[in-house]
Amino acid sequence: MTELAIGIDGGGTSCRAAVADRNGNVIGRGKSGPANILSDLENSLLNIVESARQALGDAGLDTEDVSSVSAVVGVAGANVMDYGERIERALPFAEGRVVTDALISLQGALGDGDGIVGAFGTGSVYNARRDGRLRGIGGWGFVVGDQASGARLGRDLMERSLLAHDGVRPASPITEAILAEYGNDPERVVEFAHTARPKDFARYAPIVFEHATRGDVVAAGIISDAAAAIGESLEALLWPECPSICLLGGLAEAYEPWLSERYRSRLARPKNDAQQGAVELAVKLLNDRQRGAA
Repeated sequence: MTELAIGIDGGGTSCRAAVADRNGNVIGRGKSGPANILSDLENSLLNIVESARQALGDAGLDTEDVSSVSAVVGVAGANVMDYGERIERALPFAEGRVVTDALISLQGALGDGDGIVGAFGTGSVYNARRDGRLRGIGGWGFVVGDQASGARLGRDLMERSLLAHDGVRPASPITEAILAEYGNDPERVVEFAHTARPKDFARYAPIVFEHATRGDVVAAGIISDAAAAIGESLEALLWPECPSICLLGGLAEAYEPWLSERYRSRLARPKNDAQQGAVELAVKLLNDRQRGAA
């Protein structure tokens, strides 16, 4: 039996995989396309497996060894209906588990300790561990959730640009820039929005932060609303003795100065990232599997 574990962070922009031995030593890494299981289940599965194969190749191993490893895949939407189960059933690994991206984020940030984790990338999700018990919220996808995510920032920017075009809300440099990008034709903005995937909206997130930092009133309003949404979610999980709050993901650092002091005062640097959290859980799965076979 091959004593290898693969941890996969299936994000809305890309899948990152790392293969490790039973002691958790990473020996190879891989990367492939996005894993939006709610909007594109089939291609998400292909990208998950491809990232694992690339990690094995990077370690100098046969890519067909995917059939003998233990793997944990963390992905947004794993908690929605049977999407996570459908991916899990289709995985080619000797043993595979599909969990939420919130769980791998929490494991990476806190190890086995208590605290709260909020992850902000293409999507957003929260998880808390208190006295060893887990509670997760959010992660419902940007159409009805994922407040403060990159996808929602981009979507909100499009909405406010159209409101500015119609004279309902004030215009600003960022709304003018967005409309100019689409030839000052609001119908082109609408056409984009109807076909765009979460990652397509999320590419506008850095632009929103950049303009907000410059004092752009529309961009600042978008970020302020997002920061308020983060506060609401953190408040739903917070308890008086909570030792720390960790923010993860590509937008985490940018949000810090926009948060209330109530939450900033509890911020702590994560021990590791979601990728490492997936590896740690995969190693646990591997060792449990081997103990069960002994």
